[in-house]
Amino acid sequence: MKNNDLKTKLVERFFRYAAIESQSEAGGTAVPSTQGQIELAKLLKADLLELGLTHIKLTEQGILTAILPANLPKGFTGKIPPIGFLAHLDTVDVSISPIIKPHIVKQYNGGDVLLNKEQDIWMRVAEHKELLNYIGQDIIVSDGTSVLGADNKAAIAAIMVALERFKMNDCLYHGDIVVAFLPDEEIGGSGSKAMDLRDFPVQFAYTIDSCEIGEVVFETFNAGSVVINIKGITAHPMSAKGVLVNPALVVNDIMNHLDKKDTPEHTDGKEGYFWVTRITSNPNTATVNINIRDFDKKLYEARKNYIADLMKLVSARNPRAQISYEITDTYGNIADSITDDNKQCIEFMYKAMENLEIVPKTISMRGGTDGSTLSARGIPTPNFFTGAHNFHSNCEFLPMNSFEKSCCMILEISKLVYEGSR
Repeated sequence: MKNNDLKTKLVERFFRYAAIESQSEAGGTAVPSTQGQIELAKLLKADLLELGLTHIKLTEQGILTAILPANLPKGFTGKIPPIGFLAHLDTVDVSISPIIKPHIVKQYNGGDVLLNKEQDIWMRVAEHKELLNYIGQDIIVSDGTSVLGADNKAAIAAIMVALERFKMNDCLYHGDIVVAFLPDEEIGGSGSKAMDLRDFPVQFAYTIDSCEIGEVVFETFNAGSVVINIKGITAHPMSAKGVLVNPALVVNDIMNHLDKKDTPEHTDGKEGYFWVTRITSNPNTATVNINIRDFDKKLYEARKNYIADLMKLVSARNPRAQISYEITDTYGNIADSITDDNKQCIEFMYKAMENLEIVPKTISMRGGTDGSTLSARGIPTPNFFTGAHNFHSNCEFLPMNSFEKSCCMILEISKLVYEGSR
């Protein structure tokens, strides 16, 4: 498969997968949260069968796993660690259309990009100067009414095309490669939490869930969520004195003990935060949802302890209110799972980039991936780029050269793991 053929295959698969509506739905109780993710998983299962993979399994939760058996030269006596590649099935729901209509801007000329002529939707260079890095290249964009869905269907396409290339070329040697396509990453990674690790028998793995070419992530937030429930006492104002307990005022008491500068909009880099994401209240009850984030494990635990101490304080100050809370760990920092014994999984990424003449851009992700969850479950899972820009935006775009390099990373890492075991 020549490079032009590789790009053609990537485009074909990306457009095919993008055509399936697979937004996840926050607040859903089922896994997956939407039927579209099951439909995409079924399509991928059929594609994996056609490619001849083994141990293909699709669960009721939309978790799809499969193995590409090792292809080794005769007489090979080395021991190659099985490795994995993962992508998520869902696209983000940011209150715009779930219907994705991608098209290609041929040889981008450096000006503003018309996404949708009928609705006069443009991607302006003044707002997206990163476009200028791709003059002369083909780029994939949406029609402006939705996200593009490169997060994460570019990764799905890259994995599938890499598998196809392995199957077509007996000279591409590799060990066992295990793939997984997981639901609901955008709403907390329930797929990676529910996956039976017996179906993903690898020594280490990679998510492909970063943005521009060269991005490498092996450090993410430690993340937790807090739900606080408050039950007050209702009373008519004519007889409320000494009786009424207003849950909204209890919420106000809680909010006054959170630093207004310790929030996402006032922090960056490796600074953590509390983020009050939702408050609901009526005369009888109130609920507060808070996200906790920190890169440092000790500081993350200190933040959880602060919430616990705050609840004791607020309960003491409002003894007639019924206050309960729950803190749940959402995902962990990938870096906490990296040791001297497994750091080679990161070294393979940098060596692959060197071989492919890609300049690495190591970032500490102010977020998390399915790899954050899997790393905490014992499988070191760093992350590398899809090649796209502006995730979660109608101005998301995917340069074709970067898309191709993302796919080549899968091929090159697999090659390096084989060569390192000879």
